[in-house]
Amino acid sequence: MKTALLLALSLAVLSAAAQNYSGPAPSAPPLTGDSLQQPGVPEGKLSDKLTITSRIYDGMTSNYWIYVPAQYDPKTPAAVMVFNDGGGYIDRKGSHPALNVIDNLIAQHRIPVMIAIFTNPGDISGAPGTPTYRFVDAYSKKWSRTLKDSMRSTQYDTVSDRYARFLRDELIPAVAAKYNLRKDAYSHAITGLSSGGIASFNAAWQMPDEFSRVISWIGSFTAIQWHEDPSVPDGGQDYPEKILREPHRNIRVWLQDGANDQENPRYGSWPLANIRMANALHLKGYDSHFSFGAGPHSPGEGAAEFPEEMTWLWRGYDPSHTSETYAQDPADAAKPPFRVSIANREAH
Repeated sequence: MKTALLLALSLAVLSAAAQNYSGPAPSAPPLTGDSLQQPGVPEGKLSDKLTITSRIYDGMTSNYWIYVPAQYDPKTPAAVMVFNDGGGYIDRKGSHPALNVIDNLIAQHRIPVMIAIFTNPGDISGAPGTPTYRFVDAYSKKWSRTLKDSMRSTQYDTVSDRYARFLRDELIPAVAAKYNLRKDAYSHAITGLSSGGIASFNAAWQMPDEFSRVISWIGSFTAIQWHEDPSVPDGGQDYPEKILREPHRNIRVWLQDGANDQENPRYGSWPLANIRMANALHLKGYDSHFSFGAGPHSPGEGAAEFPEEMTWLWRGYDPSHTSETYAQDPADAAKPPFRVSIANREAH
């Protein structure tokens, strides 16, 4: 039930006022191998649900969980990975069971020992009258979205450093008060899906000295928060040009999307946005990977390849180091940018 609720939240942009034109929805690939619990693999411990109250978001409250692997030693600082829409990842029998993947890959020494922080979008309903409440309330009424979903979009879809500051200055310190965490960006990763996907990339782009490893599934690199806040000039659809024109960030990025992701008359095209992102990263020499399947706006394909994504993201990690200059794979650099063709209409 928890996974279903989080998935429904992640798809909330498909409101009646902004009809979704996704393609057909093929069945999600089955979860196999390291996505499943394996006999003899030590299991970590998931905390009870915790709550943080944010000053950066004017009294917003947010629930989160902390996952501590069996191999964690308080004497040794652990790597950190943040999961946006975190409640959707913590069911071992759910559609994207991250705990199984973390356990299996740590046991195989394919990823470092890490503390995982599963954070849910916030709730501003308890802070009426604050600037954040007024903005979120106005946004929700303007676009006929719920207050909670509008808070999620404010956090995740806004192209600014605010959400990254919430993570750096509030959430991660709350976890660090209980566990011994690495402080270097080399040891910090972040992931999410849909709006949580752009939020992951945005956190690393805004603060590459805090987060250097990113996985985005079906990322909403679209105009969801474009021009909603007059102080924020850019929208998610501007990120390909920002990659091309702004200074290079030392980040490693895995993008995933599908050909049947949504075409939205208010916000734009998810497949084309992700292809544009992939090409911009490729053209500017980023250490990046693009996985493009046939899926719709769902976590199915991303979840099926999550062990591969995590292995790629953390490849070469050395706990004796605190930094690495990420470089584009020469074999990838030699390949051309991605091209598109029309497959659902008659040729002319």
